[in-house]
Amino acid sequence: MESLRQAMWRAAANRRAPLPPTSELSATEVDDAARAVLRRAFDHLWGNGWLPYDVHEVVRRNEDDRVLSFLVDSLAADAERFPVLHPRWREQLAEVGAEVWWDRDQPHLDQWATRHIERRDDAVAVVVALLARLMTLPALPRIIPEPGSPLAEVDHHGVDRKVLNRVRGLLAKAESTLFPEEAEALSAKAQELVNRHALQRMPTEAPAATSRRMWLDKRYFDGKAHIVHVVAEANRARAVVYDDLGFVALVGEELDLEIVELLSTSLLVQATRAMVAAGDGAPKGDETRSLGYRKSFLLSYAHRVGERLRAVNQVDDDRLLPVLAQRKKAVDELFGTLFASTTSKSTRVRSAAGWDAGRAAADRADLSVDR
Repeated sequence: MESLRQAMWRAAANRRAPLPPTSELSATEVDDAARAVLRRAFDHLWGNGWLPYDVHEVVRRNEDDRVLSFLVDSLAADAERFPVLHPRWREQLAEVGAEVWWDRDQPHLDQWATRHIERRDDAVAVVVALLARLMTLPALPRIIPEPGSPLAEVDHHGVDRKVLNRVRGLLAKAESTLFPEEAEALSAKAQELVNRHALQRMPTEAPAATSRRMWLDKRYFDGKAHIVHVVAEANRARAVVYDDLGFVALVGEELDLEIVELLSTSLLVQATRAMVAAGDGAPKGDETRSLGYRKSFLLSYAHRVGERLRAVNQVDDDRLLPVLAQRKKAVDELFGTLFASTTSKSTRVRSAAGWDAGRAAADRADLSVDR
């Protein structure tokens, strides 16, 4: 048993390392070994700030559907170890569809292999591929309590993350299609979802900063992250970009972060629609369909949106200034705790036409958030 576990770790560290055949082992022995190595990996990740949705996004972007499927099952199995989970943890498990579908009295690995028409050795190879990916992940700031730790009661009335996830999925499809009409229809559907979703929670408690992670599609990531950054800045939040992984870490008061996520998603939808429309009907090779044009478009769009938001969000009521000062202090303190050192980054604009078009589109953007 121990040799199989060690072999899995060795193979994960070096994917060319051979794995022993599993035909001489029972299904239970193989399943126990797979569970053990993944439990060890998960314990390391949870202790280093990772959340279920974070792991899901990394695997989804870098591995095939089989590895992602096994991860989702493994997250469901791992969650059963803990008597208590943070509400956001449970929410993320539900969002990725992590639930136990298999017979708990039988080895999961063989049931997974049967469901996916795979051999047991193929399933073990999937475990090794998943383990290899998990072993490469860096430590992140811890933003919610680990599974199983004591939890304070959480007033958890936030944005419906399933709605946000659907919007981002539609946006990703709109960007990837080669047909402008389809992109327009997908983006319009995303905009409809955003406009229909309302923020109803009012802040009644004392200022308390928290942190979230907003994952973005890696295509034109710099421009998209800049849009999120300017929206966060205009809503009393702070942002740190993890461009190597593909997300923006946000720090702010709970309600402010809900607004940042919703408004950023809306603006990303609007920016995509305008960007795709700019190249509608243009021949292949035209500047409006080039990478440089679209990157410049999004950077300019973000810059102009930031200008507009700063003008809109100016506070005229002096009675609000002490409240906002308290919020800023709480945000700055948590930011300093989570991110001891950050560096700034500049991005070159390579298309003047893209910059001008992005600014014009931002002038037409709807900055409202349903409340």
